[in-house]
Amino acid sequence: MAVDEVGRYRAVASSFPLLHPEEQTFREMLAGWRNQQLVRGLSVRTIEVRASVIERFHSSAGAYPWRWSVAMVDEFFADRRAVHQNRRSTIRSYQNALQSFNNYLCDPAYGWVDRCIDLFGDHPSPVLHHWNTQRHILEAEHGGRVRPFTRSELQALFDRADDEVDAAAHRKTKGWAAAFRDSTLLKVSYLFGLRRNEVRHLQDLDFTRNPHAGEFGRYGHLNVRFGKASAGTDFKQRNVLAVFPWGSGIIQEWEERGRPLLPHSRDLFPSERGTLVSETALNARFRQYRSDIGLGAEVTFHSLRRSYVTHLIEDGLDALFVQQQVGHDYASTTAIYTAVSSDYRTKTLRKALDGTIADALRLGSKE
Repeated sequence: MAVDEVGRYRAVASSFPLLHPEEQTFREMLAGWRNQQLVRGLSVRTIEVRASVIERFHSSAGAYPWRWSVAMVDEFFADRRAVHQNRRSTIRSYQNALQSFNNYLCDPAYGWVDRCIDLFGDHPSPVLHHWNTQRHILEAEHGGRVRPFTRSELQALFDRADDEVDAAAHRKTKGWAAAFRDSTLLKVSYLFGLRRNEVRHLQDLDFTRNPHAGEFGRYGHLNVRFGKASAGTDFKQRNVLAVFPWGSGIIQEWEERGRPLLPHSRDLFPSERGTLVSETALNARFRQYRSDIGLGAEVTFHSLRRSYVTHLIEDGLDALFVQQQVGHDYASTTAIYTAVSSDYRTKTLRKALDGTIADALRLGSKE
């Protein structure tokens, strides 16, 4: 088709009314907003999650974006809090998605205001403001409901995981390799202060030697490739140095005895089908062990990472070093993760008091 024919075709097509103008316009809005976010560098998964929030609000409000109101927003989020019991962080993520879409529609550069006036005699307007949205004040918003493991609880968790391995070996069942995998995975999460998704994606090639710490063998340095993304960006990488010498033997034993029993994969902890081990399976295993040792929801899988931070601080490692190990941008975030024991605080206070008394005695002897 020639260029002039394409132009005439478009002109003719635009003269016909849309069959379902409201729904078609809404879908075009979503498509344009997706493209805008892709250009900004946001991940496809983040974009789709945000789009699902818009769909949910659209369904709840029973109206299209050019008829959305502040009252609809307030009613939706009041329902999310009072009925669905969503956490503050969830509410805020929903509000961020809705505000991003609303800002896109109201931006004159995209022409949606004029188009909606032409088609519907109405137009999108700002519906989220500082008085009806939540502010992000704290990095961690769990409200004190979660905590790290104590050292004895952590040992109990690892012992329970090892008991499962021994029981499966005694029964001579296929579950032995999976139990061995999960036992090792839990320990590695603690050994390097890893998030659940970070440890799931580990591969053998991520471990290398630390030339300054030969006692760790080839497991002295870990390149974390799937670190938590921020603001919808791609995964962040970081380098973590091994600090617990006992961990090298655990990883080596898994690679020599357990890993060969599962399907071939580049992943360090694959599933029985050779795919990436699922978060659902890990969560189920963790909850089972947690219940078996008498702990409740106050400790989660993420508590392994919290315990790592806390125990390193208690052992006297520099706070900046710990911050860099876990990949926090700010020291305040690491401080939120830290929950040192009362025994540690007592020793710290005693050390400070003893130093003060010693200084006073030296000063008195000079006089």
